[in-house]
Amino acid sequence: MEHSEDQTSMPEKNINSKRQDPNPRFASEGCSVLLDVNDGDRLVFARLSPGAIFKIGNTKYSLKPMIGAPFGSLFQVETGEEGSFLSRVLPIKKESSSSNVIDDVRDNRELIDDNESQNLTAEEIEAMRRDGAKGDEIIEALIANSKTFDKKFQLSQEKYLLKKQKKYAPKVLLRRPFARSICEAYFKKYPARIGFIRVDALSLLLTMANVTAYSDVLVVDMVGGLVTGAVAERLGGTGYVCNTYKGNSPYSVDMVRMFNFTDKVIERIVHSSIHELSSPKTALPEENNQQESSKSDMIEDISVTAEAIVDDGVTESKIIKAPQPGAKASKEAVEMWKENGFSSLIMAAQDQDPWTLAKDVLPLLSYSAPFAIYHQYLQPLATCMHNLQQGKMAINLQITEPWLREYQVLPSRTHPHMQMSSFGGYVLSGIRISTTT
Repeated sequence: MEHSEDQTSMPEKNINSKRQDPNPRFASEGCSVLLDVNDGDRLVFARLSPGAIFKIGNTKYSLKPMIGAPFGSLFQVETGEEGSFLSRVLPIKKESSSSNVIDDVRDNRELIDDNESQNLTAEEIEAMRRDGAKGDEIIEALIANSKTFDKKFQLSQEKYLLKKQKKYAPKVLLRRPFARSICEAYFKKYPARIGFIRVDALSLLLTMANVTAYSDVLVVDMVGGLVTGAVAERLGGTGYVCNTYKGNSPYSVDMVRMFNFTDKVIERIVHSSIHELSSPKTALPEENNQQESSKSDMIEDISVTAEAIVDDGVTESKIIKAPQPGAKASKEAVEMWKENGFSSLIMAAQDQDPWTLAKDVLPLLSYSAPFAIYHQYLQPLATCMHNLQQGKMAINLQITEPWLREYQVLPSRTHPHMQMSSFGGYVLSGIRISTTT
């Protein structure tokens, strides 16, 4: 907030540009953030405003302290005269003694869980909270009044401290929403909303489609806008992302608003129907009016819909909405794509047959353009691949199954995670060729 005095002396034009393009490294008012509670126990999307409220347990906290903080900041629950609040803390690196685990001769065989090892009562803990004791002070008091803490194995002590920290001193990490973090958050909580696309499958789609700067990428996005946002993020304000669809109404891409794109990037996200892109003649004025009315209806419906949240623990007294992405493609751009074709194609349509869409969309690509089609199941892609081979529409066809394994890396305790995803869908990739002989 130290820059506010300097900004008032700037011309009005510069001030408006500053508001439109805030520093992406800092969380500004109105931007979307990803709140990571207790190292991934909860992942919550929220839009920052002075009246935004965040709930941890049974207590509500204001998100106002996060406005102006850099992404990656750590906040901890503290108690003051006005009650509990979120306060920014600096992470302290503690020297880990995990290397001495092998030399530890203690074990838990003689410990009996009879609920009598703690001398501190719940009433005393609540009294400490009312007196303004911090979470770390309560944890230290619990350790001092525990009869069995010193007898526990070293790893058990670490688990005990972690459990008490989550209860009495919860921490919230302020993360910047981008393609990977958004995909991981939705895949963990509501995978059906993104078509069960795992983060490695999403990166494989971008790689197989050769999404690079100044590309014109055609997208069939029926997963809420995740693919559209990932492509626009990689393009970085160059080229175009064109969402295509069948019928009169484009698919919802509400998830793009979470990326905090600037106006320059949002202008590059457009939509146009398959019929308009494939028709040899320019659309009639009546059709344009009909499409414009459907677009206005879509925007009106989206404005009524609540902001997409992975966890419903966030409520806002005053919602500040991001600019609406996905404007209608201009006639000049449509004519250019009709003449030159798109440079690549990505399809993620979980509720549609891949071949039904592919036979209409592939002719919109330029020759030698790569494409990548995602589906949750193998058989629809196998049928699509067979039809493409029979019609001699593409070469270098292959179906890839992404595989991902997460590891816990700790001294003397490195092993794969006990719970992880074993399935990430399938990706059909290839290169479009000319069918004329």
